[in-house]
Parts: sequence; structure tokens; C-alpha cells
Amino acid sequence: MEINEKMIRQIIGDVLKDFQFGDKSETPKAVEVKGGELTITEKGIAGMGTKRDEVVIALAPAFGKFQTQTIVNIPHNEVLREIIAGIEEEGLSYRIIRVTKSSDVAFVAHEAAKLSGSGIGIGIQSKGTTVIHQKDLAPLSNLELFPQAPLLDLETFRAIGKNAAKYAKGESPNPVPVRNDQMARPKFQAKAALLHIKETEHVVLNSKSVELEVSFS
Repeated sequence: MEINEKMIRQIIGDVLKDFQFGDKSETPKAVEVKGGELTITEKGIAGMGTKRDEVVIALAPAFGKFQTQTIVNIPHNEVLREIIAGIEEEGLSYRIIRVTKSSDVAFVAHEAAKLSGSGIGIGIQSKGTTVIHQKDLAPLSNLELFPQAPLLDLETFRAIGKNAAKYAKGESPNPVPVRNDQMARPKFQAKAALLHIKETEHVVLNSKSVELEVSFS
């Protein structure tokens, strides 16, 4: 597939129409996304977990706040529901934080793992790229990486939650199966770049991670 200037302009135009822009000078205590389907309440600085049966889910700076869906338009509330469901199916608990000091999913996931009582965390960018991490690994290493966001569906996100919980229980699960499409990268390259730029606009260097309370309606 040839990516020409007209196609890139069309993609960027479509993306910009979907954005919900916010004033970065404001720090709202509650953010309602997609007509109230997801409510995120900021509870203060995220602390170190003490529960060995928890998996920490870390949201990138714009997830569910300035962006509301993945690169293939899966609503963020549905993504979170599936990850949480996967964790709970394995009998474990979860905690959700927001990482604002980086938009790099590897560092977001590593922060989740460091703050998790089990040492296992999940990091997810607004466009959908996801990582399962472990606290004693280097930031750019990981347990499982899901870099092709356009190929991640709700079934995959649920499986990611399940595998993270299994790692937290000390198991060695088979990696989550993912589809492979050589055309996904060129097809979504412009949109992915723009979404990442918009995510990075909300990075606050050296900031503390924030504890979140999430509810669905």
C-alpha cells in the first residue's frame, strides 16, 4: 500500500475530529469520558502496593482523559473493563494509576510494576500499545509486549489481564497470541505518530504517579 500525502492528510484530519482537547493547566478531580460510561477520579499520589495479589494497571498521560479510544476506535472504557475482567478471572485484585512523567509505554508499565505489591504491572498507551512488566526487569525489557495496537481487540486485552495475573501468582503462562499483519504499520503509521504526539503533550517531567478510582456506568 502506497502512503501518499493525500492519504496522510485525510488520516490526520479524521483523527483531529475525534480529539477532546483539555486545558493542561487544569487538574480536574473527576473526568467523565464518552457520555459518562467511564468516570476517572484522581485520588492523590500513588503509593507502593502492599498486597501480593494485586496487578497495577498504569494509564499513559492522555488515556481516558484527553483521548477516549484506541487507534482502531475501541473505547477506553471497554479496554479497561476487559483487562480488569482478565485479572479478576484469575482471582487477583487490581489497582489503577496514571503515569504522567513519560508517554513511553515501557516506562509506564515499569512504573506500574514498581508500585505493584506483586511486582507485576500493565502499562497502556491511549492508542492501545500495551506491555506486561515486572519490577526487577530493566525498563526496556518486559514480560510481554504488544506493539501493534491496530491488531489488539477486546479478547486480546482480556487475555493480557489474565496473563498479568498469572505472572503475579508466580506462574509461567504461554504468551498471549496476537495477530500479525505486515500492512498494519504502514496503514496506521501517520495516525499512530499523531496519537503519540498528542499523548506526549500531556507529559509532566518528574511528576509523581496518581492513584485513580475508576467506575463504569
